Amino acid sequence: MSTLRARLSTWVEGLVDPFAAHPAQTPDKRPLHFMLGHLRPFRNVMLIAGAVGIAVALLELGLIWYAGRLVDLMNAGPATFWQDNGGEVLIAALLLLLIRPLILAFNAIVLFSGISTNMVIQARWRSHKHMLGQPVGFFQNDFAGRLANRVLNVGYAVEDSSFLLFEAFFQAAVFAIATLILLSGMNIVLALPMALWIAAFVGFVLWYAPRAGKASEKNSHANSRVTARVVDSYSNIETVKLFAHATREERFARTAMRRHRLRFGALMRVFAAQQGAMALFNSAAMLLVIGPALLLWSNGHLTVGEVAAAVAMALRLNTMTGWIMWMTVRTFEHMGTIREGLQSIAVPQTVTDAPNAPELQVTKGAIAYKNVTHHYGKGYGGLNGITLTIAPGERIGLVGRSGAGKSSLVNLLLRIRDAEGGVIEIDGQNIAAVRQDSLRASIGVVTQDSSLLHRSVRDNILYGRPDATEADLLSAAEKAEAMSFIPDLRDAAGRKGFDALVGERGVKLSGGQRQRIALARVILKDAPILVLDEATSALDSEVEAAIQETLYGMMEGKTVIAIAHRLSTIARMDRIVVLDQGQVVEDGSHSALLESGGLYARLWSRQSGGFIGDSLADEAAE
Repeated sequence: MSTLRARLSTWVEGLVDPFAAHPAQTPDKRPLHFMLGHLRPFRNVMLIAGAVGIAVALLELGLIWYAGRLVDLMNAGPATFWQDNGGEVLIAALLLLLIRPLILAFNAIVLFSGISTNMVIQARWRSHKHMLGQPVGFFQNDFAGRLANRVLNVGYAVEDSSFLLFEAFFQAAVFAIATLILLSGMNIVLALPMALWIAAFVGFVLWYAPRAGKASEKNSHANSRVTARVVDSYSNIETVKLFAHATREERFARTAMRRHRLRFGALMRVFAAQQGAMALFNSAAMLLVIGPALLLWSNGHLTVGEVAAAVAMALRLNTMTGWIMWMTVRTFEHMGTIREGLQSIAVPQTVTDAPNAPELQVTKGAIAYKNVTHHYGKGYGGLNGITLTIAPGERIGLVGRSGAGKSSLVNLLLRIRDAEGGVIEIDGQNIAAVRQDSLRASIGVVTQDSSLLHRSVRDNILYGRPDATEADLLSAAEKAEAMSFIPDLRDAAGRKGFDALVGERGVKLSGGQRQRIALARVILKDAPILVLDEATSALDSEVEAAIQETLYGMMEGKTVIAIAHRLSTIARMDRIVVLDQGQVVEDGSHSALLESGGLYARLWSRQSGGFIGDSLADEAAE
């Protein structure tokens, strides 16, 4: 029996692949349409669930009807009961003992294995996949905890709503319709008041449930705010401790929790009012069936068994009403959860691949910015008509104060954002016309704040090239001066060396250790274009000196763009480009720029090993 159940479960689960390819489009922001879109791959499962649901509802009603018939058969007395009805009673017993459990078990398999198992994963997978396609700025404008919470909650809300559609509403509708038909067969006087009661109940549910759903949606919003604030505190716990702001974080979370308490209290008051209304409806249901049934029996129009069956139906409906009400409220609550989640999920991606975009083919590594403009949608700041050509294998340094446009130049090259005007080309190919993944696969990047994944050291380095050999991994770690500390690493679970987990964003490591693992990752990637954004800023002087030589070795044969505040780190570049207010103001070799006596020369003479930000401040003060 267990083997058959396992095979049936596996077969039903296999009717839907939650990870199947689907059109890459922005999810529908209307909750009902969003849910219906997730139901389309479940057509076969829904047909089976519908058929089995009808069987379950009719079977339950059939048991009530037969209980009434059994009462009438017993009225004839015990003398000939078994002789006249033994065969029929035996068949009924077999149906109750064998068929009913099988149908109910198969119904559970269809609902749990066919719908629940696949739907929650499908909704989360599609939402997560769409979110991964959003630009970096999208994630910078929200709490990571809230975004994750919305993706996870939407999956559960879609799954449970789909489950309830068949487990509660469809089966209850079949039961109610069949009940009216059966009561009509007994006497139309029984069916009419029940039909009116069902209509009134449905009307009340449709009036009440949206109000409960609205209260639930507000509660969901408040809950997301609590989650976001708590996660934000935990994610930045080192900052909280360093500034001794635990009390401040308590207040920050407490304000959100107080609002959540108010929203949750309002929701509970709605539910309390619903209980009183349901008590009234249930009492009315009993009176509307039992009263006419007794009257018809006293006039000889119903048998005792039919009265018993009618009363049993009323009792069954009595138990179902509260259940249906709660399920309806839950569904509207889920609609509120979905609506809230879609505020983040149903957002169009702003950086997308063109239809049938080809892969970027890097043959030489030439980069050309042609009249590139980008103001972040504000009309000012950013870049103003930049034209810059970088030859294959050329190494350039970018210099400029904060806001000069250095990061904008790099972010546009990586298509973190799309330029508002102009064109960027690599080997003559417009980067906006090629696949983003192929573009970024061709560029190695080391940033000032190199965060790591909460995985092992090995996984973090292999992120640069997952198919690399163990020898390649060790070589990259050695070149990044990381072997001096990796063998000594140990995490809370006892994992050592390359297998030790580094913590969220690499918090278990020092800034210098994180930077060296990030360097090893880029060394392993070995991309033809290299971007260094303050790549050694987190290192001490001794390690930086060793890493500098590694970096210069990495640059061989690559096109390099290096951003640095400390001018000494880029003095050996082939060219130095000085940016100011989004424009190129100087361009040349270190020696040529010093000879020209311009901005770069003044910065160099003032810096004396300091930082460019200080020099620029002095420059502006003159």
